[in-house]
Amino acid sequence: MQNRTPRIPQQPAPNRAEFDARLTVELAAVVTGARRRALRDGDRQIDTAHLLHSLIESDPEVRAAFEGGPQLAKMLGYLVQRSIGYGLRWQGAVEDTGAVQVVEDPDSAVRDIGVEGWSPSAASAMAEARERAELRGDARAGGLDLLAALASDHECRAVEVLQRAGVDAEQLAARIVGASGQGWQGARG
Repeated sequence: MQNRTPRIPQQPAPNRAEFDARLTVELAAVVTGARRRALRDGDRQIDTAHLLHSLIESDPEVRAAFEGGPQLAKMLGYLVQRSIGYGLRWQGAVEDTGAVQVVEDPDSAVRDIGVEGWSPSAASAMAEARERAELRGDARAGGLDLLAALASDHECRAVEVLQRAGVDAEQLAARIVGASGQGWQGARG
C-alpha cells in the first residue's frame, strides 16, 4: 500500500533567537502558525496570505481593526478555500510582487528571518513590521504592525484577499498607522 500523505517540502529552519526577540509573543505565535500552514498546504514558502490567515485567527487586536464579523467571515472564507486548494489558486507558486528591494545591509531584518523559507513579499512585510515598531519606540513588533505592513503592499496576496472580502487595504493601513505614522491609534491608545 502506498503512503497517501503528500510530500511536504522541507523549509530550512532559520536561526530564530534574535528574530523572535524582536516580536511580541503573539506575533511569534502568528509566525509559527503561518509556517505550519505553509507546510500543511504544501507551499514552499510562507507568503503574505499565510501571515494574514494566522493573524486573523490568533490576534484579537487584528480582528478589532476590521469593520466587523461579516467582513472577517468573508476573508476567512477565502483563506480557507485557498488552504484546501480551492478558490484562490496560489499553491506551489512563489509570491513575488517585485516590490521588495534588494537589501545590502548584513543586519537586515529580512536576512534574520531566513529568506529561503519566506516569500520575498512576506519577508519584506515582516521587516517593515519590525521597522514600524522601532519607529514607534517599541522593541518588539506586534500583529498590528504586521497587518499595516501587509495592507500597505498593494501587490501582495494578502491585499488580494482583503480586496475580495471588501476591505479597502489603504483605508485599513491608514486606520492602523494613524495620522502620525507611528503605529496603532486605536486599542493601544
